[in-house]
Amino acid sequence: MKLTKELFLSLNFLPEVLDNINDGVNVVDTDGILVYVNEISANYTGKKREDMLGNPITDFYPAAVLLTVLQDRQPVLDKKIHFVPPKKYIVNSYPIFHKGEFLGAFSVFQDIQELDQLNSKIKQLEIQVNLNKPEGDFNHVVHLGTMQNVFKQAKKIVGSLGGPRHSIITGASGTGKTMLANLIYNYAKEIGVISKTAPFIEINCAQFTNPDIAAMEIFGSVEGAYTGSKKKKGLFEQANGGILFLDEAHTIENYQNLLLKAIESGKIRRIGDTKEIEINVIVIAASTKNLHDVFLPELYQRLGQYEMYLPSLQERSLREKEQLFLHFVHKYENVVWEARRIRYHVEFTPQAKHALLNAVYPRNIRQMRDVINYSIDASSPLIEDIGEKTDITTIVGLEHIPFDVSEKLEVETNDALHPTNKITEDVADFIFERHKDGDGPRKISHRLAEMGYDVPYYKVAYYLKKEGSH
Repeated sequence: MKLTKELFLSLNFLPEVLDNINDGVNVVDTDGILVYVNEISANYTGKKREDMLGNPITDFYPAAVLLTVLQDRQPVLDKKIHFVPPKKYIVNSYPIFHKGEFLGAFSVFQDIQELDQLNSKIKQLEIQVNLNKPEGDFNHVVHLGTMQNVFKQAKKIVGSLGGPRHSIITGASGTGKTMLANLIYNYAKEIGVISKTAPFIEINCAQFTNPDIAAMEIFGSVEGAYTGSKKKKGLFEQANGGILFLDEAHTIENYQNLLLKAIESGKIRRIGDTKEIEINVIVIAASTKNLHDVFLPELYQRLGQYEMYLPSLQERSLREKEQLFLHFVHKYENVVWEARRIRYHVEFTPQAKHALLNAVYPRNIRQMRDVINYSIDASSPLIEDIGEKTDITTIVGLEHIPFDVSEKLEVETNDALHPTNKITEDVADFIFERHKDGDGPRKISHRLAEMGYDVPYYKVAYYLKKEGSH
């Protein structure tokens, strides 16, 4: 016997087929009474099929799309509805006509809770990645206070008539050294010093705990150079024609001679090879340490043709902090728009804004960004509460700010990088004298500035606290 369409329909296998699909199926008459329910639909409700048949669909699915179809006699397609939170279904409903007579309707639907949750998690991850990733468009960042002045100096690295130079960037962690290196790279492409497709190769030198592995990564290797070695391009070759950015460069002490030779000769030799390869690379070394005290004098001389210092956040003006604050808030709003097409307006109470602008951030700009993002997160509505809204305003108050950050006084000092604001013996005497007379750290700092000493108030406060405990 051969299965045909007629035989299939006559054997009434359709209910068995419908019970074994992944979708729920409901069929109702014109009064909304269930005349058919498949096994999946019954499982969704936790009822038995025989208890559902003959009863209104609204007893089991209060928000049934079928009700709309019964009223309008038109299909409703891909309608997302909530049943019992957090369950969510996607529904396709159709009217049933027989010889022109309207008999009822049926729905095919699927629980998409897990899929919806997964999509939501992916979207949240995308948002967090976009909020925390390094800046992609640096044009607006160039105009932010200190960065504007430093970038004017940095332009000379690649834009001087004498040709591009190697350089050093120093500053505490989180002050924007990587961002400055990217600014230099983009400017070099803009003025044609390097091609539009020139590489920017970044490496954190602190990851190399073994000098042999470090040498292989930086200079490459040939097959057979050591057991199991393969032909491999090093970082210098990968950066050829562009910029090699060595972050945490103070940790490369074990292979400074190799680095010096490559910079001086413009040639590198892969580990295990006898052939030299010409390279044309601009090297930018960044560090939280004073490289003058770490590098070989010859290497420092080669790399330090231009040296830039990025001040910590505490050394920057209140106006610049406010520029950074607004930048990170607008970035958050833009990320929400790009990810969810929601116009998100973030407002801070005067007290919250004051607390954030006057907080002490030991990890500098990166930490300020993270605290701002955290505060906005804490004040934001849950995704499930947004519904179909496309325009939302949230108010960030003091209760949303992690106060343990704003109350900290301990800061990372960088006297080795910026010796001009050291507290000398004369300055120390003046601080204690004014403190005994009742002046606070801010007033003392202001008086010192009038005398030509650049000692920020937080350093005065820290010094008084430290010395006062002795």
